[in-house]
Amino acid sequence: MSRGLLLLMSTATGLAVANNYFAQPLLDLISDELGVTASAAALVVTAAQCGYALGLTLLVPLGDLVDRRRLAVCLYAATAVFLLVSATATSGAVLLAGTALTALTSVGAQVVVPFAATLAAPEERGKVVGTVMTGLMLGLLLARTASGALAELGGWRTVYWVSAVLMALMAVLLRVRLPRLAGDGAGLSYGGLLRSTVAMLKYEPLLRWRAAMAALSLASFSVLWTAATLLLARAPYGWTESAIGLFGLVGVVGALTASVAGRLADRGRVQAVSGAGTVLLLTSWLLLAGAERSLVWLFAGVVVLDLAHQAVLNSSQNVVYALRPEARNRINSAFMTVFFIGGAVGSALTAVVWARGGWTGVCVLGAALSAGTVVLWALERLAVARTPNLVLATAKGD
Repeated sequence: MSRGLLLLMSTATGLAVANNYFAQPLLDLISDELGVTASAAALVVTAAQCGYALGLTLLVPLGDLVDRRRLAVCLYAATAVFLLVSATATSGAVLLAGTALTALTSVGAQVVVPFAATLAAPEERGKVVGTVMTGLMLGLLLARTASGALAELGGWRTVYWVSAVLMALMAVLLRVRLPRLAGDGAGLSYGGLLRSTVAMLKYEPLLRWRAAMAALSLASFSVLWTAATLLLARAPYGWTESAIGLFGLVGVVGALTASVAGRLADRGRVQAVSGAGTVLLLTSWLLLAGAERSLVWLFAGVVVLDLAHQAVLNSSQNVVYALRPEARNRINSAFMTVFFIGGAVGSALTAVVWARGGWTGVCVLGAALSAGTVVLWALERLAVARTPNLVLATAKGD
């Protein structure tokens, strides 16, 4: 894979996933202009989550059935169209519909990731997946900052217009640069394809272990970033919304380590990366426990947690993508569905725990979820030791 193509795929994934987070810092502006209540405006975030979950389940597996280039291009083009619906929305209902449809097709990012894994040589798959996932995580982390900045320049609709143009451009570039790559699911009906996706979780034990581990990691990640906003908004910090948005840039440090974790996996150290990632994830919450008293502890904890999350996610992807090359999109669909469920659960639990236990309760919750990743990793290692033929995937090759 050429460096230019890898950069294009990384950029495409980041821009696609960012679409699901643009609205979060704009809810007050949306509420005022469209004349809807704050709670109704907040449904935009829920619509994005639901649309993305449906796309993971219903659209991503199609990559094993149809030409993957065509699928990716169509999803990016459709996302551009649906962003225009949001940009021109005259009511809350239209914005909700545009958001849900945008999220549904923005799973094109999850078609590009296994596409990159398939194009990569076995000995560099970890580096390639890590680089593409770096783009994805940067899109996730920087989306709020970008939307806030663009809203100050031209109103809340600006980010949707800009993103629509970028998605259309990505569709053209992917059409030109990606090779044709037919799916390997010939003979399967669409219903059979979906049943096969569910069956992957039933018949692939390593997929179950790794999906659960990554889900708990994302839950811990979501707990931090949900609660950090609440922490920074109150005393002793009292930061403005724009300052809180810029704080997301701290997470970029961790996101940039994904390719490093991938390179280590390519050298046969995938299990070491996983184990170290789970331990660091737990350690990060020990640092974050002091965040109420010192910004230094908050910064240190954020960097360590983001680094650890990338290590757990990237190493897990290296394991599951090597399971069944002919079913890589279905594997990715199952893995990412469980993964994002973990993130949603983490965010929901944070709201409850914050109300009852404040930052201390949040740290206990985050540490408990992180400890779960350590336990799952240890149990997976024991299961493999007892059943050697369970090891269907390695860091190198298929």
